[in-house]
Amino acid sequence: MSEQLPDRLSVNPESPFYDADVLARDIGIRFKGVEKTNVEEYCVSEGWVKVAAGNAKDRFGRPMTITLKGPVEPYIRGNAEG
Repeated sequence: MSEQLPDRLSVNPESPFYDADVLARDIGIRFKGVEKTNVEEYCVSEGWVKVAAGNAKDRFGRPMTITLKGPVEPYIRGNAEG
């Protein structure tokens, strides 16, 4: 598999941007230069991440998310560059 990560990725299996093969790797997300561990979805080209909003759940039991805008840097943990 290439070292290039997708422009947009989601951890929700019902999303069209879900990719189990990519998520099986150890992926990290830097948002505004800070490591984020609660990212549900990201888009590099549009510059946003969706993060869990505390312990709140929607009516389907999925975490409620908020969208934050800024520079997004996905990387593969364990690489010399990341």
